[in-house]
Amino acid sequence: MRSRPRPATDPVPVRHGERWARWLFIAPAAAYLLLFFGYPVVENVVMSFQRYTVTTFYTGDAPFVGLRNYAAILSSSRFPRTLLTTAVFTVGSVLGQFAVGLALALFFRRRFPLGGVLRSLLLLPWLLPLVASGTTWKWMLDPDTGVVNAVLRNLHLSSSGVPWLTGTSQALLSVVLVNVWVGVPFNTAILYGGLQDIPPHLYEAAKLDGAGPLASFRHITWPLLRPVVSVVLVLGVVYTVKVLDIILVVTGGGPADATGTIATQSYELSFRQFDFGRGAAMSNLLVVLSLVFAVLYLRADRRARTV
Repeated sequence: MRSRPRPATDPVPVRHGERWARWLFIAPAAAYLLLFFGYPVVENVVMSFQRYTVTTFYTGDAPFVGLRNYAAILSSSRFPRTLLTTAVFTVGSVLGQFAVGLALALFFRRRFPLGGVLRSLLLLPWLLPLVASGTTWKWMLDPDTGVVNAVLRNLHLSSSGVPWLTGTSQALLSVVLVNVWVGVPFNTAILYGGLQDIPPHLYEAAKLDGAGPLASFRHITWPLLRPVVSVVLVLGVVYTVKVLDIILVVTGGGPADATGTIATQSYELSFRQFDFGRGAAMSNLLVVLSLVFAVLYLRADRRARTV
């Protein structure tokens, strides 16, 4: 009696050796993630439940305090203002980066001489060290000797100059503008790549139907670009909410704590007050806020697509 041939749709059995080979290929990456990402995260969470100070490094004693570090942070008089400053800084930076990045991506989609060179030069702000960029902008925005105020005076737009770094409201605007300048290249590069995946014949068909640039953007570009927009916005919030170096270099969190965010306060607690337990708790709140935003936005975007 002949055996029936195996249907073409039956899954091919995986040999035991092949299964082990697959795990061996995955093992180095998994070990790297656990060692350099998993362990620091777990250690940071554990530290947030301890009274971890400078003396802990000598004595090794870090008493368990439960939720006291979190309670002290949330009940602090500075926390509401810090949370509001973080929200304003994040929203302003992300929206500014996205708007300018989308405009530049649409502009560079057209072919013109030296277009590739200009796109390459646009990446320079993103490639420069943030400390160097922040130092340059701090010099440019200096109220007395900065080139920005010098230009405003020469154009007779301001007689005394703008207190970019010393005014409580202007300082927050300054760090937002600097962060927008830093993040625009990333947004432009990702959105430009998304625009390249949109078939050109869709625009040609829309043009034949009499659709103008705004109608083509609304009915073709934006719907097909939404998956890329979701990635850009989520990554933008995650990257922006933890920005530290730009604020420290440009304003130092001042004046009068006007540019103090959750990230800068976590740094201050850990490396100025040497209260590592509360600093870890503050950084964990930062992680939770980022995750909450990412989950809520992705769920809202998924619902919008299904409507």
